[in-house]
Amino acid sequence: MVNMFRASGRDIERCFGGIFTELLSTTRLGLSDSHIQHGDTSVLLHSAAVAYYSFRLSRRLGLLKHLRQKRELLRGALLHDYFLYDWHHYNNENGLHGFSHPSTALANARRDTEVSEVEANIIVRHMFPLTPVPPTCGAGWVICLVDKVCSLYETFNRNIYTELRRYIRRCQLMRQAETDAFAA
Repeated sequence: MVNMFRASGRDIERCFGGIFTELLSTTRLGLSDSHIQHGDTSVLLHSAAVAYYSFRLSRRLGLLKHLRQKRELLRGALLHDYFLYDWHHYNNENGLHGFSHPSTALANARRDTEVSEVEANIIVRHMFPLTPVPPTCGAGWVICLVDKVCSLYETFNRNIYTELRRYIRRCQLMRQAETDAFAA
């Protein structure tokens, strides 16, 4: 099972194709790196893992026939937990985190970027069956499944997704260099 979670740097670059860095630059996605999701995995790393493995599974199943489908799957997965708070220490007036965070993530995503219908469906329905309405698109089902598998893997393992961690760090450093150059 652990071999399933190995990734090569080249495959990661090919998967994201700039979508990850675009979201880092245009949204507050980077803030989710400071919050832990499961085990010692940040929300940002978890979201990147869900996006990467959802992409790989969708590609294997032949679900990504058009560039738009790839883009929506990746953006939906990267924003599926875009709730921007530490759920371990958050008193949510809207109810328990597991039930309420999909709608919070969608509201945040819509505030910070344009969200397609498919992306919205992915974000708001990724917690099925905890939330009662299932996804209505293939990408939504894949992300729903991969999210559960990644969550379990993260809960029981430490220091995982080595190549994804490196990729995220490179993207953050590039983003910081762009910001510094713009400020100068």
